[in-house]
Order: sequence, then C-alpha cells, then structure tokens
Amino acid sequence: MTPIVSIRPGEGGLRTVQHGARRGLQVHSFPLSHAVPCAWSGPDPATVDALLVGSGRAIVLGGPGLAAYREKPVYAVGTATARLAAEAGFVVEHAGTGGLQQMLDAIERRPLTLLRLAGRRKIALVPPADITMVTCEVYDIANLPMPEPMAELLGEGALVLLHSAGSAEHLRAESERLGLDLSRVRLAALGPRIAEAAGSGWDEVRWAEQPADGALLALAADMCH
Repeated sequence: MTPIVSIRPGEGGLRTVQHGARRGLQVHSFPLSHAVPCAWSGPDPATVDALLVGSGRAIVLGGPGLAAYREKPVYAVGTATARLAAEAGFVVEHAGTGGLQQMLDAIERRPLTLLRLAGRRKIALVPPADITMVTCEVYDIANLPMPEPMAELLGEGALVLLHSAGSAEHLRAESERLGLDLSRVRLAALGPRIAEAAGSGWDEVRWAEQPADGALLALAADMCH
C-alpha cells in the first residue's frame, strides 16, 4: 500500500497517527512545523460576548491572557478544538463541522461581539453585519526542514495528509528545495482551500468531504487502495 505521511505537528499529529491505526492505516509522522506562543493583549472582557476559536492551539498556547475570558462561551471550529476548550474550563456554545466562515454565518445569537483567538497565519473571515469581530493573534507557526526519511518516502511515491494551507505551501517549498518529483506524490487535504495552496504538479490532489480527521483518513484509505 502507498505510504501515508502526516506532517501535522504536536498532539494533533499524534491523534492522526492514532486515528489511522484504529482504521488499520499506518501513518508515518514527520512534523514539518511547530507552534509557538505569541505575546498578546486582548480587549476589555466586558466588551466581548463570546470567543471564536479556529484551532486548539489558541487554547493550548493562549497563556495566562485566556483567564480573563474564561466565562465567555466558545464557538469552536470543530470537535477537537471544542474538547480542548472544555478541558481548559470554557463552556462550548457550539462546535462547527464546516469551517469558520460557515459557522460564523450560522450563529443565531445576534447582535454579538466575538473575540477571535487565532494564529498569525489565518484565513480571512467576513462577519455578518450584526456580528462584530476583534482578532488577537496568540500563536505562530515555525516551519521545519523536511527530514531525509520523509524525503525518501516521497521520492518512492507516497500520500501526504494536509491539515492547513500553511503546511501545504511549506510541503511544496521543501519538496522543490530538495528536488523531489511532485508527480510521484499524492495529496489528501482537509478542504479545497488547503488543496489549492499546494499548487499543481502533484500526482493527485483530493480533499475530504468534511473538515475532520476521520473524513481525511477515509479519503486517504480510498486513495491508497
């Protein structure tokens, strides 16, 4: 079977490997980045109605500044982010299934002022007219070079799981830096925007029907058989 490679960092990468094993898939983990906290200062909590969280990293790396907003309900992009928020003591108002913009558009509680906790690299959002959004960047992503064992797998033909647009762009940059043949590599992305960020020239690029690890691994299994 085609080797499956995860470049997801931290606990997220570990969960992908574990989820893959439960599906009978061996996922090779080569994190190509790591998240680092940023110094940040948020608005007066009295001016915020709820938190918008697009990644569990914002909860894990948000630091002591999060304490001021502990009583605010959380709109989380997905179940994994919602779980981390709940474990940190927040009350989760809603866990989305289709991305931040879709969740933002579906919020029924209005008017509303949201504090978006995000990374320095983030997708642009357009809030509805009766939702105000303030953004704080609480973490950043530091890229790492591709290790030789991963380059060897890709050179022989592999499938890479992509969880973010930034990771897709970095994978391409590293593959080109090392002179790898992109036409030997297949990509399974969490969504169409991530697939687009990887560019062209790959053997095959597909994306999951839902932005969830289970859906991505199901896609990978289908692409490998």
